[in-house]
This record gives sequence, C-alpha cells and structure tokens, in this order.
Amino acid sequence: QKNSCVLPEDLKNFYLMTDGFQMTWSVKTDDTPMPLGSMVINSVSKLCRLGGSSMYTLPSAPTLADLEDDTDEEGNGDKPEKPHFDSRSLIFELDPCNGNGKVCLVYKHAEPVVSSDTEIWFLDRALYWHFLTKTFTAYYRLLITHLGLPQWQYAFTSYGVSPQAKQWFNMYKPITINTAFLSEEADSFVNKLDPNKVFKSKNKTPVLKKKPPSQPPGSQKSHTSMTSSKTSSLAGNSSRK
Repeated sequence: QKNSCVLPEDLKNFYLMTDGFQMTWSVKTDDTPMPLGSMVINSVSKLCRLGGSSMYTLPSAPTLADLEDDTDEEGNGDKPEKPHFDSRSLIFELDPCNGNGKVCLVYKHAEPVVSSDTEIWFLDRALYWHFLTKTFTAYYRLLITHLGLPQWQYAFTSYGVSPQAKQWFNMYKPITINTAFLSEEADSFVNKLDPNKVFKSKNKTPVLKKKPPSQPPGSQKSHTSMTSSKTSSLAGNSSRK
C-alpha cells in the first residue's frame, strides 16, 4: 500500500506460508565448522525499496538515481531492458548477498501506473544490473540448486565468479561451473552405472582344482623301470650285509 504496488502471485503465496527464509550450512575444516552456504529471502518488513532515498544524511547528497549511468545500452537484441533507480522503476531488496551485491524484485514500469509485471535482477557492487529470472519461483529454484554458495549470482554475469568461489563450485557444483565443457562432451559428467557390478551376487564361485599334466607313456615306463632297479639293488645290498 505504501508503494502502490501488488506483490506477484508466487511471491505473495510464499509470504503467506512463511515470513522470509534463511538457511545456512557449513563445512568442517580441521574439525572446525566454517560457514559457507547462505540462502536468504528477506521478510516483508525487510523488503526495503532501493533508490528512493539518499545514501547519506546530507540534504544535497547524491542518490542511486544520480549515480545511474544512462549511457548503458538498453534492450538491445535479446537483452532485457535494465531497471532504473529513478521513478521509472520500483526496486525492492530480496537478498543482501552477504555484501556481494543485492538480489532485487523489480517493477520495471512504474509510470504512470505500477505494472504487475515483475522480474528478478542482480545488482553487483559496481551498480551494474544483471538479469536472473522473470518470476520469483524460477529464482527460488536457482537459489536452491546453487546451494547458496558464495557469489553464486555472479555466475549469471559476464565476468563470472571469483577464483575462490570457483573452487567451492568445483567441489559442490561442478556441472554448473563447467557448463561449456558439458555442452562439448555430454557424457563427461554422466554417472555410468553398470548394473551387473552393482547387483553382483555375493556367492563365491567354486574354485576348480587343476589336474597335474599327464605324462607321456614312455616317460612313465622309464620311471617305473628306474624305481624297480633301485628296489632290487637295495634288496641285494641288504642280503650281502
């Protein structure tokens, strides 16, 4: 009511179920837990508008609208038109991104009447806009599938995530960070499962004893004649004694 706009239906249903969302998870290094992932959707009370007030307390201080660069290309080709910090758009912060930027709910057409069409955009620390999704539901799926990894929103920018964040992506989301490699070799990340090995019977197969090789008949005869001569010589020796 304060900003004369209506929440999109999917976001309104989300806030009817829960007033915001926050989930963090950690990894253990040297038996010490270290916070890593963070998934945040601001509550209704923290759904603050951007660009409406000055960043400083001085009366003549610049606002975000004053810092906006109007020379950026807008809506060229397949690129959607970027939001504006002035009265042409209404922008509300959904996620502060731990200081790495802001995920915003954007009403792009606020004049003369606020349109019900909304989009989700990412505002980086240099105040450049990057399109994420057209609906809150699609953004929520992105948030969950990226596990809230640090700087995951920068994967949708032209300069990508930082080298440190890329290491965490390689560990927990290798397919997401290697999409170009995946498109070239579709089978590189496919889990090849051999059911014959997985469901192999645990019953031991009986081991067959090998028979000694059969000797030719001539060698057997010579062997028996040698043993008989040895026994006769032994008998002769015993009779002499």
